Order: sequence, then C-alpha cells, then structure tokens
Amino acid sequence: MDCKKVLTIAGSDCSGGAGMQADLKTMTALGVYGMSVITALTAQNTMGVSEVAPVEPAFVRKQLEAVFSDIVPDAVKIGMLANSEIIEVIADFLENFPQVPVVLDPVMVSTSGHCLLEPIAKETLERKLFPLAKVITPNLPEAEVLLGRKITTSQEMEQAAKDLFTKYHCSVLVKGGHCESKASDILYTDEKLYEFSGEVMDNPNKHGTGCTLSSAIASYLAKGHDLVASCEFGKQYVERALAMNLDLGKGKGPLWHLVSL
Repeated sequence: MDCKKVLTIAGSDCSGGAGMQADLKTMTALGVYGMSVITALTAQNTMGVSEVAPVEPAFVRKQLEAVFSDIVPDAVKIGMLANSEIIEVIADFLENFPQVPVVLDPVMVSTSGHCLLEPIAKETLERKLFPLAKVITPNLPEAEVLLGRKITTSQEMEQAAKDLFTKYHCSVLVKGGHCESKASDILYTDEKLYEFSGEVMDNPNKHGTGCTLSSAIASYLAKGHDLVASCEFGKQYVERALAMNLDLGKGKGPLWHLVSL
C-alpha cells in the first residue's frame, strides 16, 4: 500500500480540538499519512488557553530532521509557532525542500483571545516563512493584523486578499468565518480571485476550524489537487464536520473530524 504523507508543524492542544491533534485527525479522515513536529505544548480546553510552553528550537529542528531523513512529506501544514527562534529554525530547514508545498495558517491569537505568537515574532513570520508558503490562510482578525486595518465586508475581504498577495508574494485564502452575514472564503492566486461560498451555521462549537481547514488543504494538495480545488474541497470538509453538531465541553467545542469516515 502506498499513500501520501503530510506533516503538521504546530502546537499541541491537550483537549484534542485544535492544533496538532486536529491536524492529525483531519489527515487521517482524508486518507493521508499524518506526521507531526510539535512547536509548543498548551494547556487548553473548550473554554480557553491557560498556559503555553514552547519547545526548545533545537528540539524542533531535531524533529524536522527525523521526519525528513526518513519519510519526506508530500505537503506541510504550519500552525502555531510561538516565537521567533522557532520560526527561524523552521524557515531555515524548509528552504532546503522547495518542492514540498507549504500551507501556512498564521496563528496569532486563540478563539478565546489568548496570544499564541509573541509580538516580536510577527515580523519574523512575515519575513522568513511567508515567502516559503504556497498559500497563507489568515482569518479576518489575522488579516486585519497583517494589513493594519479593519475588514468587515465582502468587498473588503477581496481587497485584503489582493493586498496580502501583493505584500507577501504568495497565494492568500482569507477566511470569512468571523463574518456575521455569511462565511465565504476568498482565495487570491495567480492574480485571480475565487470565492468559496458558505452560510453561517447555527453552531457555536467551532474550536479548531482554522487548524482543520489548513490541514485539509495540505492533505488535498498532497493527493495531487491544485490549490483552488484543495481550498474548495477543504472548505466542504469543514462544513460537513461542523454540520454534525458535535457538542463537547463547557465552552466552544470542537467539530467532528471523522465525518468523512
């Protein structure tokens, strides 16, 4: 048996709804072999993040070396990175593998409002890792941070995607899950705009949707789909997982990643 391989480089969520755990569940559900490089441990649950413990940068590199020296991934998903030192290590390593597509979810703040990226690390992320990404997948709050302005309408989302493409020279998927009217995502790639329509679901349990979507996109890229199809299929997968209406925990719970099985 042969299958495609996808690596997640991300933090750990002990409650299983986001981070590396959500990534691996998504990859398994979509029929690819998932591997992980852990960048940070978090103490969190459906009610929020209480503490973050970054992994030593040297050990992050050791994990990368262990994976790539044995099972080279067909795609990489990058999530929570914690600090500049970890970002530097990952960027320096991935520069040696330009053939592997990278889906970068610029995780900065958790849904509950906890900072997951040191402020000084934002510049390092933009300077070192964005140029290596096939696509970055900011949600609206993250796109606002990257552009320094508010984004509230569909037209502003479209312009934001174009401006981020121009600024960082990589494809951009601006996620609309934080919109109140509709949950469409906007992809700008190869100077073309694509909209993936979606309705706002009456489901408060959306913990880990960003992690799940970026992992799904990486999985579909690994399986040979182009970026447009991978984003479309990834969004459809997330919507099916949300539609299962899983209800766990006392706060904003996770989605059902195994909907495809």
